[in-house]
Amino acid sequence: MDYNYDVAIITAVKIETESVKRLYESWNEIKLDDDSQVYYETSFEKDGVKRRVLTAQQTEMGMTAASHLASKIVNTFRPRYLIMTGIAAGIGADQIYGDVIVPDVIWNYSAGKFVSAENADITFGDVGFLPRPVALELDKDILKIIEDLKTDPDNEFHLHIGPMACGNSVVANRDVVDKQIHSLFPKTTGLDMESYSIFYVALHSSEPKPKAIVIKSICDYADSQKSDQYQKFAAYTSSQFAKFLYENYLPY
Repeated sequence: MDYNYDVAIITAVKIETESVKRLYESWNEIKLDDDSQVYYETSFEKDGVKRRVLTAQQTEMGMTAASHLASKIVNTFRPRYLIMTGIAAGIGADQIYGDVIVPDVIWNYSAGKFVSAENADITFGDVGFLPRPVALELDKDILKIIEDLKTDPDNEFHLHIGPMACGNSVVANRDVVDKQIHSLFPKTTGLDMESYSIFYVALHSSEPKPKAIVIKSICDYADSQKSDQYQKFAAYTSSQFAKFLYENYLPY
């Protein structure tokens, strides 16, 4: 079995989908008889070869929906690269709205056990949470490409490479970031609700396995000032960087 598509882009919410759809003028809708999910496909040409791109949006936010959609895409369309674009919270140093985060490690900060407060490393009120984080890593060859892009004069994006924390809830409280995230992985640079699933599905899929890449841009800082003001801009820089990456630098 070989790859059928070159790139598959997964989004979680409408504003991210709209930004991806604006990358190309024309998309063809795909509906399968046994699947209610709607997919879209387009193509670009590289080195005289037509490269196929697929995209689809989750039915809801979160890791469960991301895992379900990613699994369907991998098993049905067999993409070479499985890419998630979209928005995330920036929780690293020297970050501004619209900066692009490409995680080299993604870890599930919500994995753990709720215990009595006195037995927990992290405490919220009368309830304690004992974390048991699990981490997955970006493919080493892709990481090298991303690292080289940081100093590439053709790259106009402000790019951050570092751990991404993934959990089941929207975070608008810096205490959660400080006590539950940075206390475990101090250099964590971003926070979202889906990315871990993309790496997990790619790692555990049948052959030919896709290579997973998460590209999220900063729309807030996971604090009390969290708002929707910069979501459209962040979705734009995320999708544009993804296109810049897979059209110019990823090998096929």
